[in-house]
Amino acid sequence: MKSQYGYRSLACVASLSFFAHASVFAQSAPDPYTTRLDDITITARSLENTGLLVPAQQLSGAALAQRQGSTLGETLDNLPGIANSSFGPNVGRPTIRGMDGDRIRILQNSGANMDVSGLSFDHAVPIDPLTTERIEILRGPATLLYGGNAIGGVVNVIDNRIARERAFDANGGAMGKAEVRAGGAANERSTGAMVETGTDKFAIHVDAFDRSTQNLKVPKNMSCESGVNSVKVCNSASNTKGGAVGGTLLFDRGYLGVSTSEYKSTYGTVAEEYVTIGMVRRHHALEGKLRDVGAWFQDVKFQGGYTQYSHTEYNSGEVVASPTQFNNAGLDMRLEARQKSVALGNGLQLEGTIGLQRESNNLHATGEEKFVPTSRTQNTALFTYQSLKTPWGQWTAGARTESVHIQSLESIGPNNENAAQTKTFNPMSFALGVMRNLREGEEQNGWQLTSNISASQRAPKDYELFAYGPHAATGTYEIGSTALALEKATQLDLGGEWKNGLHKFAVTAFASDFANFISLQSSGSYLTSGGGSPSSPPSDTDLPVYNFQGVRARFVGLESNAKLRMVGGQQALISSDAQHGAVDLELRGDVVRADDLTNGRPMPRIAPMRLGADALWSQNAWGARFGFMHAGAQNRMPYYSNVTPVTTAAYTLWNAGLNYHAHSGPTHWMFFAKFDNLTNKLAYSSTSVLTQTLTNRGLAPPLAGRSVKLGLQVSF
Repeated sequence: MKSQYGYRSLACVASLSFFAHASVFAQSAPDPYTTRLDDITITARSLENTGLLVPAQQLSGAALAQRQGSTLGETLDNLPGIANSSFGPNVGRPTIRGMDGDRIRILQNSGANMDVSGLSFDHAVPIDPLTTERIEILRGPATLLYGGNAIGGVVNVIDNRIARERAFDANGGAMGKAEVRAGGAANERSTGAMVETGTDKFAIHVDAFDRSTQNLKVPKNMSCESGVNSVKVCNSASNTKGGAVGGTLLFDRGYLGVSTSEYKSTYGTVAEEYVTIGMVRRHHALEGKLRDVGAWFQDVKFQGGYTQYSHTEYNSGEVVASPTQFNNAGLDMRLEARQKSVALGNGLQLEGTIGLQRESNNLHATGEEKFVPTSRTQNTALFTYQSLKTPWGQWTAGARTESVHIQSLESIGPNNENAAQTKTFNPMSFALGVMRNLREGEEQNGWQLTSNISASQRAPKDYELFAYGPHAATGTYEIGSTALALEKATQLDLGGEWKNGLHKFAVTAFASDFANFISLQSSGSYLTSGGGSPSSPPSDTDLPVYNFQGVRARFVGLESNAKLRMVGGQQALISSDAQHGAVDLELRGDVVRADDLTNGRPMPRIAPMRLGADALWSQNAWGARFGFMHAGAQNRMPYYSNVTPVTTAAYTLWNAGLNYHAHSGPTHWMFFAKFDNLTNKLAYSSTSVLTQTLTNRGLAPPLAGRSVKLGLQVSF
């Protein structure tokens, strides 16, 4: 069944490409004696059937179910080029090729997410993997479709709350899935369910989830501020729940749908033992598409979203006299028109998309520990992305121009150092890509080569311009700069993918050169939390001062993955596989080197070189996985005059998985078990800010210890 992206992932996607760290086996084929593989696609593929070249990774079906963590970053961690910038087990944004924060654009159904997770490392992304149908990671020129905040890449989380294609005939029907899981290092208890029903004229979607976790168990005793010592991370428990309702009218030339959803979470901040965060996000979406629009366009699509976000910090579960609170109201509107394909002769075919996007955010910050002023941001953008297909491959080109107005509505600082003011930026971005297809034959074996180059610009965020105050989550005093200019990057990647039957090998090299990379830089001085002069020498309660500054920076790296069929036939499903089973060996690796060229030191929070391998076995309805992920030592840490650099040692984590598929009429059952960190290895993440800010106090949480998680997923 096709959807916005060409298919519905309720029926799992099978693409026989590289299948990363915790990938396992998907829903069974109708024959109960055979099991097919479901995997993570890492290849050049099309976006919304436009034929646009998009280097992408994709996670869906049983592979998504088996990888699911409590956060988006944890779910995607250890995919080639992707790490988790975690703030304990409850907060985690993906880091892509060494870039994090507001350089990674997190979308929901291609629309803006409108949270404030980029503002602070302890702010969670209000998206739960339990109700997710598919996750796509976009990199390269196609990110121009989504803005300057996508310099590092795009993570698009897709659900089916608004149906985009007919799933039922005139007689109606229903489909759905439910999942329960328990266990893990945080003793997780979670349930989620989704039901869809309708006819060929309308569709209704309902989903809900509930997740609770206890304090995270780790391989060493943790010393808490209260003096308690245990093998659990203090204040790392969480409770999260939510749900959504959506309805769509379907007609011959398109659809019109609406949805409303709510996400609630209460979680510990890890860095402060007595502080918890209560977060609520309500999102309302409207989406429609009209096909066959005039002589020029295949279709026109409209998306609108309104988000109300609230984030309150509690002390020992009680609201203090003046709690720190962030309230954000966001409006996102997007209009895209897909051009009709034009034949230019000699095998050339031109198609593409043009669009207009408008975003508005109103951030209201209050409380004793607020470090940013109340502000308003408005962004208007015009973009285009064009594809020229040729007999030998494909050219793509894109451009985006934006007008960004950022207004501080109040002065901030002990002496109103950052006055209320308005800043305007006009970033422009361009990209060019080429794909050379050297594959031959019906099986399309051989090489496919890709290359992309882009010149991207990003407007500074409100907090980068106007911040002035103590940031409790990181233990620093942050000061923005209204003199910041556009962030500018030139990016190049070169890649190749070889395929021969089920054997695959892919490698990509990339380089990103920033003429102005906006980063937090230590000033070497200290202030008290109230902004006063510190004691001499500074005490433990005084805060190091960090300023937002633009520097020259360079990120270079390499990603590679391979898949080899070791035992079994060279076809995805053959009778001998059912009798004797099949074994695949999957390999992956990545490395990033990032440097602050202005100050001659490494960039912070960069993942080390990583290598991993998995052996995957399947026979009849059974599947199993056994493998490891090795991370090298990260000794390239930035050195500041008032901060001791913290390195992380190398580690190897062994993991395993087991699953069983069964059918009962139209109902499919999948039982699965995950075994993580089998040797209970003590390991620390170099991409987490906690490793830098809490290690010297002995409070930095390590990665999770040995755990077993069991789950059951039912779909019909």
